[in-house]
Amino acid sequence: MSESPARPFTDRIKTFMPRTSPLNTSQKQGMSDFAPKMQLTLAQGKLNPEAIFGRRAPLTIEIGFGMGQTLIKMAQAAPERDFIGIEIHKPGVAQLCFDAGTQGVTNLRYYSEDAVSVLEQAIEPGSVDTVQLFFPDPWQKARHHKRRFVRPDLIELVRQTLSVGGRFHMATDWAPYAEWMLEHMEAAAGFNNAHEPGEYMPRPAWRPLTKFEQRGHDQGHGVWDLIYVRVD
Repeated sequence: MSESPARPFTDRIKTFMPRTSPLNTSQKQGMSDFAPKMQLTLAQGKLNPEAIFGRRAPLTIEIGFGMGQTLIKMAQAAPERDFIGIEIHKPGVAQLCFDAGTQGVTNLRYYSEDAVSVLEQAIEPGSVDTVQLFFPDPWQKARHHKRRFVRPDLIELVRQTLSVGGRFHMATDWAPYAEWMLEHMEAAAGFNNAHEPGEYMPRPAWRPLTKFEQRGHDQGHGVWDLIYVRVD
């Protein structure tokens, strides 16, 4: 008897909960003045970074960029790279567009779609240099752990997205989720820990320290970085 085909990633349990909030004045300007030039959609089909950015450059994708401050700082600090953010929270998208547009950041685009759908449907396998997942929802309750992004099926999706030698960079300020990430990534096929087996990575200089993170440090809270390299 033949096995039933696996469900596509997009049919599986969602890793996010949609939220709605009103836009402030700058965010409204971001959507009206800058979003049309920055937005990418699943309806456009497979992503062609060379056509979008007008060049061939290493590509970084950030999943869940929040209000976009870290992503913008990284794009500004690495003009030789191209960046794509994925975020469904409209105020965050709008703030990213306003800040990037008014600061003249040109190596940055975004999807306001389910990240799993974007990776599965829009990104060519093996085409991404870095996937970033900074401070994702830890889904603290045990019954919600199935919604965590760092889980075997999505780790494999990230692996397929990355080029060989590409990096999956995660960061969290929730210790149980850090332990979960480490356990699952150490067990994942096709990845090596970029630091030492079974250990966290000291925060790399290229990941900006956010105000939220600094406030946590001041209060004695920990933050854990993990970087894994695709090896096959």
